[in-house]
Amino acid sequence: MTTLSRPDLSDIHHGDWVDRRLPAAWRPYTRLARLDRPVGIWLTLFPCWAALIQASHGLPNFLQLAIFSLGALLMRSAGSTVNDIADRKFDGHVERTRFRPLASGKLRTLHAFVFLAVELMAAASLLLFLTPYTRLVAISVLPLVFLYPLCKRFTHWPQAVLGAAFNWGMLMAWAELAGHIPAGAVMMWAGAIAWQIGYDTVYAYVDVRDDARLGLKSTAILFGRHGKMWIGLFYALAVGAWSLGGWLLGMSPPYAIGMLVIAAHLAWQTWRIDLARPDLNYRLFLANILTGALLACAALSGTL
Repeated sequence: MTTLSRPDLSDIHHGDWVDRRLPAAWRPYTRLARLDRPVGIWLTLFPCWAALIQASHGLPNFLQLAIFSLGALLMRSAGSTVNDIADRKFDGHVERTRFRPLASGKLRTLHAFVFLAVELMAAASLLLFLTPYTRLVAISVLPLVFLYPLCKRFTHWPQAVLGAAFNWGMLMAWAELAGHIPAGAVMMWAGAIAWQIGYDTVYAYVDVRDDARLGLKSTAILFGRHGKMWIGLFYALAVGAWSLGGWLLGMSPPYAIGMLVIAAHLAWQTWRIDLARPDLNYRLFLANILTGALLACAALSGTL
């Protein structure tokens, strides 16, 4: 009789390009910044690019694209560092995170704080290229960045806080290019938050057993066996908010076609979810890279 082995859910894959190509001293910092797992970078970049396209009424110039792309990468990496510092005593007891640098002891906490300071200073240097209003908007996200890692200790909605911080670049794009943040841009940001609650809940089901055992909270624990329905609801809210936001921003008819494609893709994801299969849920989480790319393409088509 053949026994099916439990899939390896660790998000650190030993023997990957980090281990093969980087000096040993660089490896913990590369993993701390999540450069070995770029899915979060793409999920941050695509909504930001969509906002840049909408605010530019077409393609943004190269300098704007470079500044916002580098800023998204640095702040996502800084947020990951803050998260690992805050969760270093929990991560070692969670299957997915047990090999992270701080949890495994490959990096000292003091060194992680120094690295965080470097990341924040590098991100702050980009503000010199932006308007004073955009700088104010950018600084306003910092409380959310530092609050998120603590949320799972006292609320079932850490995904909502993460979504607000993760997609803050959408608001900054409008602040920089338009000098104000219109209602349509806020709706696009709200849609991105709903989308993130959906896909991050899918991700949270990978850890749901370990989180419950450790006394941590998440939307996955809150929704329980009704998670599929709730995830579908938040995906529907995302499409609704993006559709309304696009209408308020004057997107042309091809944008609506993009929304239909996104709706079909998210419906397929929801249909495929199996709460008892963490490996499948993780793959569905990764499928949201395509959702982000479709959003950026819809924004571009809506400016034609």
